Parts: sequence; C-alpha cells; structure tokens
Amino acid sequence: MPWWTVHLEGGPRRVNHAAVNLKDEIYSFGGYCTGEDYETRRPMDIHVLNTVAYQWKKLPLPRPDDPQSKITPYQRYGHTAVAFNDCAYLWGGRNDSDGACNILYCYDPSTGKWSKPKTGGETPGARDGHAACVIGNRMYIFGGYEEEVYRFSNDIHCLDLSTFIWSLLHTWGTPARWRDFHSATGIGHFMYIFGGRGDRGGPYHTNNEVYCNQMQIFNTQDNTWYEPSCTGDIPSPGRRSHSAFVYKNKLYLFGGYNGLVDEHFSDLYKFDPDTCHWSLVKCIGDGPCARRRQCCCVVGDRLFLFGGTSPNPEFDEEEMVNTEFELMDHSDLYVLDFVPSLKTLCALIALKSQIDTSCLPEDIRWELLAMTTNSSISRPQNTNG
Repeated sequence: MPWWTVHLEGGPRRVNHAAVNLKDEIYSFGGYCTGEDYETRRPMDIHVLNTVAYQWKKLPLPRPDDPQSKITPYQRYGHTAVAFNDCAYLWGGRNDSDGACNILYCYDPSTGKWSKPKTGGETPGARDGHAACVIGNRMYIFGGYEEEVYRFSNDIHCLDLSTFIWSLLHTWGTPARWRDFHSATGIGHFMYIFGGRGDRGGPYHTNNEVYCNQMQIFNTQDNTWYEPSCTGDIPSPGRRSHSAFVYKNKLYLFGGYNGLVDEHFSDLYKFDPDTCHWSLVKCIGDGPCARRRQCCCVVGDRLFLFGGTSPNPEFDEEEMVNTEFELMDHSDLYVLDFVPSLKTLCALIALKSQIDTSCLPEDIRWELLAMTTNSSISRPQNTNG
C-alpha cells in the first residue's frame, strides 16, 4: 500500500506551474503566486528539487545584458512542459502583460541554457490551459483556451521532436469536448484525456461550465478517438486543474476542483488502461490537503507533489478581516512512496511509536528528519566513503 512518507514546507510557492523529471531531479518552471506582480515582464524562474536530499534551489535568472535574457521565456502560468532526450520542452501559457504564447522553448539542464528551436508546419494558436504529453518522438497538444479567437479548443496538434514540424491532426471518431485545464497522459501509443472545464456553449466561453468525468482515448496510430466503457470507482464529480501521472503503466489522478459545486479534492484514483477499471487508492499517512493546480512528478517508486492552491481557512467573505485572499497558495512538498523500503518502514514505525531514535542508524534517523521537518533539508554527507 502506498505511504505518504515526507512532508516538507519552505519550497517554491507556485500555482499553475509545470514540472518534469530530468535525471532524478525535478525542474519546476514558472507559475504564479497570489499577490505577485504579473504585469511586469521578467524571465521565467526555474526551481530544481534534489529528490535524494529533498532540497530545492532556485536557478539564477539571466542578467539583462546576457544573450540568454532574450531567449528565456517570460514568466507565465497555464503552460506545459514535457521531457524528451534529457531536455524539457515548454509550450504555451500566458501572463497578464504579454498574453498567451505559442513559441516552443527548450531547456537543457546539462548547459543550464534555454533555446528556441526553429519550428515549421501548422503551428497551434497561442493558448493556455491545454495539456501535453510525449508519445514516441512526438509531443501531442490537446485543448486549451485560444486567446486570439476567444474559444476553447478540441483540436490535436502534434510536434515531431526530431524535425520540429507541427501538424494539425485530422481525426476519426467523436473528439473529446472543447475544454481547458484537463490532463493528457501518454501510455503506449494512446493518449488519455480526462477532466477539465468545458462549456455548454461548445467552443465558446459563456460561463456555463461543464465538468466531464468520462475518460476519452486517442489512438495515435490511426488518429481515432473512442470513449471506453469504464467500471469501478469512477472519479465523481468531474474536475479540472488536477494532476495525472503514470506509475507502472497505470494512470493516476490526484485532486482538482469542480466550480459547479465549488469543491477542491484530495483523492487519488488509479485507472487501468487494459481493463478501463477505476479504483480509489487508499494511502497510509498524512497526505496533502484538497487542492488544485499543483504539480506531480514520478521518480522511481516515489511521487513528488508540490505547490497548488486551496481554500484559505482564514478567509471571511463577509468581514474580510483576516485576509483579502480567498485561496491559499502552497509551498509544500509531499512524497508518496509506492514501495517503501524496510528502512523507510522502520522510520515510520519509530515516528508513530514516538520511540527514542538516538540508537537508530544514521540513515534511518535521516529518514525521520525528512518526515518531520518543516523546511527543505539535505542528507548528511557519508564521511565513511
């Protein structure tokens, strides 16, 4: 059974950011924090998590006279990032001064540099709230809100990451509904679309929201949509701004938000693509509070969840005395271990039993520190070689 083993505070306070796992480090790009200035253009920030030491670092931004300053994407939210060949490819998103973007950016962690690959073909219109995944050597983009035409999208655009040629795919079957802030997950040669915010006006934004909880699947080999008959604990109600990730060829969903019932979620679901069966995952330990717009990345057998936003318990809609912000942005990190080691289990038992840990080996005491501290930490160096 999965265990929530680590909870740390003091990381980057970010909402609607994008993150990827590159060589066992997690790179988090952009996003916003309530109260910050998003009308002044500035380079996108990058925060890096060491998944062994559970320590964050913020990479330095380029100086104005550095050529990198002209290549670095501007700070934004609602964008996507995917990993391919040990690099991160960032696309889309918007901010309050520059609007939405449709330029492709590549970040190479080995050099610490951004580049703008020259692309061709049918470039998608600028948007935010879309979803992206990599299948084979191609990045697939689905949905989002297209700013220039003021409408939701249900098109699929494909970027060949070996030639950097964009294609608008002509598909068969009934496509998934127009939407934004959904998830797109690649398993095998299939793309799995779930959730998001639609509108009864179809592609148009009429403030009549629709939240679908039906899984829809796109076969990238024959460009065909289909809607499977699902069984089990189907996530209900539908939701947007959730997280989707893959572990051992199973698709998982965490959290999200439904505007019709004004509810945030902290549940974890598993979808088996072979049987189209949903199950509610029961975890041990204290997990994250209900939230949306967080990031989830899998490294080995562990899920790293960080950031997002939740209802602020101190907000008083009538009095407005405690805080002016209805939502509370998070700077926390949670780790869900799908296969906890004996060392981790010993640490958890010691923690639960409140035993004296001074007699325990140093690595187990370090595990205890990681499970109880409220700030980023780093693992002690092994002085014995």
